[in-house]
Amino acid sequence: MSSLAGLLQRPTNRQLLAGAALLFVTAFYSPLTILMLAPVYGSAPAHLFHGYGAALVGGAGWFLKDHIQRLSGGRALLVVPVLAFWVPTIQTFLFASSSALGNPFGAVVTEVLTYYPLLLISVACAGKLVQAGLDLGRHGDAVAEHVPLLATYVIYKAGEKVAKWFLAHFLGAAFFLSRSGIQLLLPVLYSTIAPSKVLLLAVPSLIFSLTSNVHMHPGALNSHLHEEGFSLIARQDSLTGYISVLDNLNDGFRVMRCDHSLLGGQWTRMPRGYSPAVMDPIYSVFTMLEAVRLVETDHHEPRVDANSKALVIGLGVGTTPSALMHHGIETTIVEIDPVVHQFATEYFHLPSNHISVIEDATTFVQRTPPAQYDYIVHDVFTGGAEPLELFTMEFLENLAATLKDDGVIAINYAGDITLYPAALTVRTIQHVFPTCRIFREQSDSDLTTDFTNMVIFCKKSSATPLTFRKPVPADYLASKFRENYLLPKQEVDASMFQEIPKSGRRFLFEREKNLIYKWQDRASLEHWKIMRSVLPDLVWENW
Repeated sequence: MSSLAGLLQRPTNRQLLAGAALLFVTAFYSPLTILMLAPVYGSAPAHLFHGYGAALVGGAGWFLKDHIQRLSGGRALLVVPVLAFWVPTIQTFLFASSSALGNPFGAVVTEVLTYYPLLLISVACAGKLVQAGLDLGRHGDAVAEHVPLLATYVIYKAGEKVAKWFLAHFLGAAFFLSRSGIQLLLPVLYSTIAPSKVLLLAVPSLIFSLTSNVHMHPGALNSHLHEEGFSLIARQDSLTGYISVLDNLNDGFRVMRCDHSLLGGQWTRMPRGYSPAVMDPIYSVFTMLEAVRLVETDHHEPRVDANSKALVIGLGVGTTPSALMHHGIETTIVEIDPVVHQFATEYFHLPSNHISVIEDATTFVQRTPPAQYDYIVHDVFTGGAEPLELFTMEFLENLAATLKDDGVIAINYAGDITLYPAALTVRTIQHVFPTCRIFREQSDSDLTTDFTNMVIFCKKSSATPLTFRKPVPADYLASKFRENYLLPKQEVDASMFQEIPKSGRRFLFEREKNLIYKWQDRASLEHWKIMRSVLPDLVWENW
C-alpha cells in the first residue's frame, strides 16, 4: 500500500516527480471544474468565485500540509484518487438541487463539496513531496520553506495554462476528451501517481458513472428527459461550450443549447397544409432580423435581392441566414464554433448554398476588403453574455468598412436594457453608424424583466431617417409567423441610452472592455433565471 510517508522515504527525484505530477493533474482539474458547472449554472457564474476559492484552498493546503499529514498518519495521499473518482457522482446529485440552491450559491457549494477538498489534500501532499524532493534544509529554514512554495505555485499555474490550451484545442474530439470523459481519465492518472488498495472505496462511484450518470451515459439521460417531454438528438463539447440539440415532444419544437443558454430553436410540429419555406423560429427576434431587407434606401428605391450580398456574424440555428438565402441573397456566415455550424446544417435545415467561414469574427473583418456587403446581421449572444470584443469601437468600425455605402446592418443585443453595458453598446453603435432605430422583441405588457432582446437597425448614411418599406407576400416566405413578426413594432426611445453614469465611459473600446465584466456577471445571473423558466430544471441539470 502506497502512502505519503512511504514516498517521502524514496529517492529525491522520485519525490519531486510525484509532487509535480500531482500538482499538474490537480491544476488540470481546475478549468475542467468550470466546464462541468457551466451547463448547469452558466459559464460566467461558474467562473465568478472559482479563482478566489482555488487560491484560498490551495494556499490552505500548503500551509496546513504538516497538520494534514499528522491527522492522516501520512496516508492523506491515499484519499486523493478516491476523491477524484467520487467527484462526478457528487456533482450529479448536487446538480439536481441547483434550482433550490440558486445561482451562484449552488456553483460555490458544488465546488466546496467536490473540487476544493481534492485541491486541499492534493496541494498538501504535493507540497510535502516537492519540499522533500528539493531537500533545501541545508540552506536554512527560510529557503527550505519558501523555495518549495514558489515551485509548487509555478508548477500548478503551468499545469493550469497547459490544461486551458489543451481543452481549447482538443475538447470534444473523442469521449475521453469530453468534459465527462476527462473526469473519468483524471482519477486514473491520480491512481497512477498514488496506487492504493483504498481505491476499492471508489468502486460504487465508478459503477454509477459507467451505468447511470446522465452526463456520461446517453441512455440514462434520455430516460430522464422523456419524463419531462424532451429527447436528446445530439450533443458535443466544443469551442464555445456544451452544444446539444433537444426536441420538445409535447409542444413540437427543437432547440440548440450552448451551456446554460439557447442559441435558438424552430417549431417542428406544423398544422396540416402549412409549409413555410423556412421553418418558423421559436423566438420572434430571429424573424425581426430578417427585416434588414426592408430598410429603404436614401432615395426610397426598393432594394433588389438578386446580386445582393449579406454577411451574418453568429449562426445559431440558422433561421435568419436561411431566410436571406431563400430570398436569393448571397450569404456569408461567420461562426466561430464548427459544431454549431454542423448541428445547424444537420438538424435545422440550414441550406448548403452559403459561404461558410469557421473563424473568429474579429479576424475575418480585419482581412475583408471594404464595401463588400449590402446587409450585415450581427447576432452573437451565447452562454448568457454578449462577447464584448464584438461590440467594441474597433470591431464595429472594421465591420462598417465591409458594408456598402447604402448598406444596412441589424445588431441583436440581448441583456438588461436598463444597465450600463446596454447604453454603452448603443452609444458605440450610434457613433459608428449615424442613423439607427431600436426595437425590442416584447411589448411592455409582455415584459416580466428588463432582460430582453433588442434589434438595432442602422445605416451608414445620415441623409434620411431609417424607414421600412411595407412587406409584400413574398417577404413572408409562406409563413404566418413572419406575417406577425417580420416588421418591427416595439420601438425603443434611443434617448434612454444617452445618460453616462459617474466614472462611466461614452463608448466601448477594446482596451477598456474588462471594466464591463462585473456587469456581465450580473446580467448572466438574470439570464440564468429566465432560462430556468424556458426549459424545465431537469433539462438544464442533466444536460
